[in-house]
Amino acid sequence: MSSYVLGFKDIDKTKIMSVGGKGANLGELSRIEGISVPDGFCVSTEAFKRIIGETPSIKELLDRLSLLKLEDRDKINKLSVEIRRSIEGAVIPEEIVKDITRNLLNLGEKNACAVRSSATAEDLPTASFAGQQDTYLNIMGKDSIIKHISKCWASLFTERAVIYRIQNGFDHSKIYLSVVVQKMVFPQAAGILFTADPVTSNRKVISIDASFGLGEALVSGIVNADNYKVQDGKIINKNISNKKMAVYSSKDGGIFVQEILPEQQNKQVLTDEQILQLEHMGRIIEDHFGCPQDIEWCLADETFYIVQSRPITTLYPIPEATTNEKHVYLSVGHQQMMTDPLKPLGMSLFCLTSFGPRYKAGGRLFVDVTQILASLDTRDALLNSMGQHDPLMKDALMTIMKQDFTKSLTDEKKEASSVNNNKDRLPEDFHSQVDDPKIVQELIKNSQSSLEELKQNIHNKSGVELIDFILEDIPKLKKIIFDPKSSAVLMTALDALTWINEKMYDWLGEKNAADILSQSVPNNITAEMGLSILDVADVIRPYPEIIDYLKHEKDDEFLEKIVKFDGGQNVRDAIYDFLSKYGMRCAGEIDITNTRWNEKPAILLPMILNNIKNFEPDESKRKFEQGKHDALKKEQELLDRLKQLPDGAQKVKETKRVIDILRNFTGFREYPKYSIVSRYFVYKQALMKEAEQLVISGAINEKEDIYYLTFEELREVVGTNKLDYQIIINRKEEYKLYEKLTPPRVITSDGEIVAGEYKRENIPDDAIAGLSVSSGVIEGRARVILNMEDANLVEGDILVTRFTDPSWTPLFVAVKGLVTEVGGLMTHGAVIAREYGLPAVVGVENATKLIKDEQHIRLNGTEGYIEIL
Repeated sequence: MSSYVLGFKDIDKTKIMSVGGKGANLGELSRIEGISVPDGFCVSTEAFKRIIGETPSIKELLDRLSLLKLEDRDKINKLSVEIRRSIEGAVIPEEIVKDITRNLLNLGEKNACAVRSSATAEDLPTASFAGQQDTYLNIMGKDSIIKHISKCWASLFTERAVIYRIQNGFDHSKIYLSVVVQKMVFPQAAGILFTADPVTSNRKVISIDASFGLGEALVSGIVNADNYKVQDGKIINKNISNKKMAVYSSKDGGIFVQEILPEQQNKQVLTDEQILQLEHMGRIIEDHFGCPQDIEWCLADETFYIVQSRPITTLYPIPEATTNEKHVYLSVGHQQMMTDPLKPLGMSLFCLTSFGPRYKAGGRLFVDVTQILASLDTRDALLNSMGQHDPLMKDALMTIMKQDFTKSLTDEKKEASSVNNNKDRLPEDFHSQVDDPKIVQELIKNSQSSLEELKQNIHNKSGVELIDFILEDIPKLKKIIFDPKSSAVLMTALDALTWINEKMYDWLGEKNAADILSQSVPNNITAEMGLSILDVADVIRPYPEIIDYLKHEKDDEFLEKIVKFDGGQNVRDAIYDFLSKYGMRCAGEIDITNTRWNEKPAILLPMILNNIKNFEPDESKRKFEQGKHDALKKEQELLDRLKQLPDGAQKVKETKRVIDILRNFTGFREYPKYSIVSRYFVYKQALMKEAEQLVISGAINEKEDIYYLTFEELREVVGTNKLDYQIIINRKEEYKLYEKLTPPRVITSDGEIVAGEYKRENIPDDAIAGLSVSSGVIEGRARVILNMEDANLVEGDILVTRFTDPSWTPLFVAVKGLVTEVGGLMTHGAVIAREYGLPAVVGVENATKLIKDEQHIRLNGTEGYIEIL
């Protein structure tokens, strides 16, 4: 057997480095009983390497290519043309030509062949290079086939393939190409079969696209295809399209496009029997490879041939279920305002900190709500809370319940009665145990003293004792977060907000009145942080030399260096004061592994410099006083109007009482998270000292390696000083993959992703709908910002981002409106937007893609939509 050419029968998945993804999969397919694969062979990567190695000019061009970045488009274009020309012009060694010729004779000299590229980084479970390299169909004669093998090698360097590799971080010199040469099949029909529905991701539904002639027409988008959906041996949907064109093989080689006769155009390509036969084959192939597959098939002389199968790389993984029944999972990240993946240490700590089981998938956490949906009482409570928290989740759950999921789900009367459960409640029905405004101060004081006690007690702990100490402290943290008084304060604030909005609309026709009443309330730790960073800007503003230094300083040691400037000591003290109170915060702070401001204070510099540029001194005081003034003015205006109504005195009394409750309690909404994150940082500082010891002892390479271990694994490593380092390497790779995934709000155990939508008639046709959480209508420049550190804002900008957590608050003082992809009425961004009087629309699906940076937009925070102007 030659190392340059391998027949399919000699190939299996272990040969991927010799024959690439496509070649290895064809070898595997040809071994499966009951699956027909057209015969063929692969010209191995050894042949490709030899061509490159024996042509010095190509090596030199590749070295030049490896230095280029995405922005060097012209250079990429020129170099890739040169490389292709060199490869096509290179002489193929006699030995390789002999091997190819011998294998062609085995296929039958007169037979036409398909010549396809198969790269070593192609069709992997993690990267689909589909369509990156070239395919040539119906190639006849030995010389022509050999010429097209060279063309395939060259196609590794088309501009699009080079750019794809740069984007995905693949090294050009480490990707090799094999070429598949396969006996040509002349089909009457061809197409693609997905063993999981590519639209909904449902793993139980097979989706088949079918067109007349060669599948090439379908892949290149020349024709519309029929689409059939099959589940458990039943065809559940057929979409028969109008097929005007087909691609066929010509007698003299090559392919041509032909019009389909009018009477054939709307004919079903496959019979029902053939559709079910194909479904059966799809499941056999999926079982063989062990994951959902994207399969290319063709039908010739009543036989189905499989010409390719690759993993579907775009499916979101399914949370691991404990039983075989259907389960419904909600994303925890969408509720926590953090849809990025969590690292293993962050994930295991978050699970320890929360109640109830959490299920992992794609580096995110999900909660199983199957049992809650099965009972009418709990279902209503869940849907109500989702309606306020994330209407898209609520709508997705309603869609699932219309399916055959559970039998007793359409009790309309019951649902209607419980949806507006606040509407007719009087203020005195609100939680009487939290009537006293002092309770908020008491909760804050308890949290602070518990934190101080933790700092004292953790101080001298190390090794396994430290890990055990943290595990024993977590119940104390949970006790603070889930304190019934704390929950009652939060519920009372939400009830008051809902009551005011509904009553003022009923009585006065006024929409979202509570938004203005919520401005500049006491005890909002996050809002205070945003104003505090304005005060830091005030300290720095008088020193132009320091401002200039900070503009160019990226080093985290800047706080040490700054003291040499005039005013440097004052500036350093001001930043340290800010960090002592808020330095434990960062973007994505529910993951303990994310870098805190205390660890990298330079993160704050762009925000501070923006504030110096955009505001006058004393802006924080002005903002707070203005908000307070607007809220009191609004309160007076509402009470004056209520006085005029029938039963006005009673309405005024009730409303005044609920406004007081709202203003006393709504600021506390932000405190529990601050409490959690403060404690997390104390844990983290102690754990990082432990990580330093592990680096010294050689158990790990760098401190941050501990982020890729769970708490239990870390305890084991600390106790034994031993670790199989491959675990860290694998998890880092895995995390990179998770970063590329977009987590769904709702997913079922069949893998089906159910997307919710807003059911609203009253918005303009081309508007983008979301959830109104803070009133007002404004126009301005959209700034689409995915990373807080990249924010270069001027006053009057509208911030558009995926999600905001408290760390984003300093940006809120610089903008006049907010749009996020994730969020609800009481999530962080909404609370702070109301506090600062910023119109805001949240829960806007794909906002950062639909709205382009610097577009002029109108944000309607009263009705909940955005228009691009």
